[in-house]
Amino acid sequence: MDGLSRRRMLLTGGALGAFGALGAAAPAAARSLWTWSPAASVAGAGAGVDPEWVWDEEVDQLIAAVIDRGDVPGVNEQLRTWTRNDQPPPAGLPADVRDFMARASQLPSWAERGKLEAAAKFSEGRSLYLNVLNGIGGGMLSTAIPREARSVYHSKGGADMEDRVAKTSLLGFAIGDLKAYRADGDCIVQAVKTRMVHAAVRHLLPRSPAWTQGSGGQKIPISQADILVTWHSLATYAMQKLLEWKVRVTPTEAAAYLHVWQVTAHMLGVRDEYIPATWDAANAQSQQILDPILATTREGVELTDILLGQLAEQTSPGGIDRPLVNAFARYLVGDRVADMDRIPREPFWEKTIELVWPKLVAYREGLIQLPLVPPLAWTVDEAARQYILFYLTKGKGTAIEIPDTNRPASR
Repeated sequence: MDGLSRRRMLLTGGALGAFGALGAAAPAAARSLWTWSPAASVAGAGAGVDPEWVWDEEVDQLIAAVIDRGDVPGVNEQLRTWTRNDQPPPAGLPADVRDFMARASQLPSWAERGKLEAAAKFSEGRSLYLNVLNGIGGGMLSTAIPREARSVYHSKGGADMEDRVAKTSLLGFAIGDLKAYRADGDCIVQAVKTRMVHAAVRHLLPRSPAWTQGSGGQKIPISQADILVTWHSLATYAMQKLLEWKVRVTPTEAAAYLHVWQVTAHMLGVRDEYIPATWDAANAQSQQILDPILATTREGVELTDILLGQLAEQTSPGGIDRPLVNAFARYLVGDRVADMDRIPREPFWEKTIELVWPKLVAYREGLIQLPLVPPLAWTVDEAARQYILFYLTKGKGTAIEIPDTNRPASR
């Protein structure tokens, strides 16, 4: 795997097999009662039902039937040929799957082509920041989200985290691609496939005793609330950090970046009444449903170690070792989340990154001249680039597929 052997990953990232012996993890903090108003959504109105108790009924019934009748291998074979937004669903799919995909691949009536194009240009110009934030930062947040960490681990993809991360990167890179929602892009394709994978996981995980024991009472995984939590760990978090870093973001760019994530949420099956209409609304929703539920789980700690081990191994040829990777991850998410993920403290590298990263950003934003940027800043920059290159390269060699089983040890 381009220098990342399975044996070395097990040695440096923590043996995945150790997960099989995990029991119930510490309970997460309770989420606040749902008070976010649908008046703040893109729909502007709604029933106000707590998304904790809302799933995706149409696709859930469909994919449950696909799994139960043994159609998953054939469907996945057809899905591999569906690669562009302008392609109709493959003719070889079962009629019910093809009909659903045809409906699900339609953009919402409120999607604005101009904003989607502006978002693509914004993402292109800020690609390093956004990929670092959504990749490393969002990854560290995800492992501190108890339900997400457990769902990832106990589902089929949890048995091969390299491939699992590569598949996740397909949608992430599609959102930030210049062609994201153009005819020759693939954001619609990856979002619809991901929506179907979510449905499969909802059908399969309740059959897993290991997941059920640590689910904290949740009977069906990946509710609309869970998807929103993940959405905020990516889109809302990234915008907050860009502003914190004093990256120049115009109101038009901010609105465009929000819009591409709004459309993507819709394409993932989130009801419009839950999709924030503004960044203020997004921040308010994030404070209610993401911030209170972050917590430590043994699954999340192990996943963190695996992900940071992958990054350290990929960047080591350039002289970057695990302590710097630990410090950079801690810098991105802050001490609270880093402590939840049990990321080790690295005093020297933490102080170094706190010094050089703001200067590197300032240089990129044209706020300071080159001589003021410490040479070590470029080392940190290269670590980030290697991370992006690694996952982008792996992404080209994989495809989002519907699972038909849980993690082998979790059946």
